[in-house]
Amino acid sequence: EVQLQASGGGSVQAGESLRLSCTASGFTFENYVIQWFRQAPGKEREGLACITTSDGDQYYADSVKGRFAISTDSAKKTVYLQMYRLNPEDTAVYYCAMRRSTGNAITTLTSYYDSWGQGTQVTVSS
Repeated sequence: EVQLQASGGGSVQAGESLRLSCTASGFTFENYVIQWFRQAPGKEREGLACITTSDGDQYYADSVKGRFAISTDSAKKTVYLQMYRLNPEDTAVYYCAMRRSTGNAITTLTSYYDSWGQGTQVTVSS
């Protein structure tokens, strides 16, 4: 069974950092795209960043460029989201999702993913 598990959330003060992890099981971790999303109460789900498991090709939403960083460790079948300078607007449930790679360069974020992980809560206090 394909499964993704998000972890690493918690409660922090504004200006602090967190590193989220998304660990995969049930598939080979080859030729996939992993994407981080978040959803805050009353807001639509927002795509943040994605990365390919094959070559590490990355794409970021404009809103998080320079502040969030996505990376992958293929040996651990894990994708990370390092978040710096958190603020209360970052408070949300963070999810990771997986889809098969088309082999094309990533040019945009999409919502069409095949498997979703359980979310991890991030709460940022002012």
